[in-house]
Amino acid sequence: MKVLLLGAGAVGEAYAVLTARADPGRLWLEKLVIADQNLERAEEVAGRLGPSERYPVDRVEAGRRDEVAAVVARHGVDLVLNACPQHFNQSVFDACLAAGRHYMDMAMTLSRPHSTEPHRKVGVLLGDYQFARHRDWEARDRLALLGMGADPGLSEVFAKYAEIEFFDEIDEIHVRDGSDLTVEGYKYATAFSAWSVMEECLNPPVFWEAGPGYYTSEPMSAAEIFDFPELGPLETVAIEHEEVINLPRWINKGLRRVSFKISLGRNMMRALRLLYELGLTSSEPVEVKGWRVAPRDVVEACLPSPARIGPRMEGRVCVCTLVRGRKDGRPREVHLYQLADNQECMRRLGCQAVAAQTAVGPAVATELLATGLWTGRGVLPPEAFDPRPCLDRLDAHGFPYRIKDSWSEET
Repeated sequence: MKVLLLGAGAVGEAYAVLTARADPGRLWLEKLVIADQNLERAEEVAGRLGPSERYPVDRVEAGRRDEVAAVVARHGVDLVLNACPQHFNQSVFDACLAAGRHYMDMAMTLSRPHSTEPHRKVGVLLGDYQFARHRDWEARDRLALLGMGADPGLSEVFAKYAEIEFFDEIDEIHVRDGSDLTVEGYKYATAFSAWSVMEECLNPPVFWEAGPGYYTSEPMSAAEIFDFPELGPLETVAIEHEEVINLPRWINKGLRRVSFKISLGRNMMRALRLLYELGLTSSEPVEVKGWRVAPRDVVEACLPSPARIGPRMEGRVCVCTLVRGRKDGRPREVHLYQLADNQECMRRLGCQAVAAQTAVGPAVATELLATGLWTGRGVLPPEAFDPRPCLDRLDAHGFPYRIKDSWSEET
């Protein structure tokens, strides 16, 4: 398979390293093209991988559909991994459909809040733009695999595996993201795109319950202390996330409730709220001394690059899917989780933990698609595929998943 990696940031770099290491003998990865707006950055990432004929570089503006289509055609790729911030999703997704190439991303197209009651009702949901084009992708005999990162991505694979292996009935699925990461020398730093952090944390979070369906609340609300396996108790808050959109559509054993929450830390939550109140998280350009700039872009430019902070980071990050239900008439609670340690990721991959953990999902999915273990047509989430081949390969990449099962604790 010939793959185009679009975006050579922290996650893109980790994906490139993981994918190249997974197939040194070219059994399923014929070529991996590294493309970015910053050609020097693309060259830096490609330089870590191997021969330039197998890992060529190119420059592309992801927001320009014609440029994306041109680089796809120039390299004759089969699959495009979109590792760009979410606001580029629509143009890349459309370019791949027009070019007849398979597509994968790690976060779905952007939502829009309800026009009059944004903190109670949903407006345009994450991924609505993409799922509405399912039949178009089917007609082209091509696949668009959406949200195949860590969370979303592995978190949904965990839920599907739990449905198959552990439960006769499922009542609740709760995805939690927690970390004790610190970055030496910085009070404020984001481990992935600050643009995306502001987008998902300051939009109204979405919940789902049987009966009312999807509904929203105030940003960073519904605080709770969640006891993460191996990591311990952390304060979490609700933010907008893809799992809440996808899981109720694909888990069909009596599901009644789905939520997503993350531990941001009080300092980061306070900073995000202040930036929001000052209008500095807006993605709409404003005029500054004759120049049109988006405040959100300025904030992102002032923060340290997620691709450079790895050596200064310490701690661990945990993606956990908690599933509650019944098996053989008995209540059961299962945590399926993946824990990534930054020091270990830096030593082994030269990539920081959040980026590496996010990138292992699409790296595994690329292999499964290339080898035919995953097949599909149309616009699909991770839950649409057999979770077992994906989970089987996590250990080979150095990211084993673990299970904490209430049944095991009782025996």
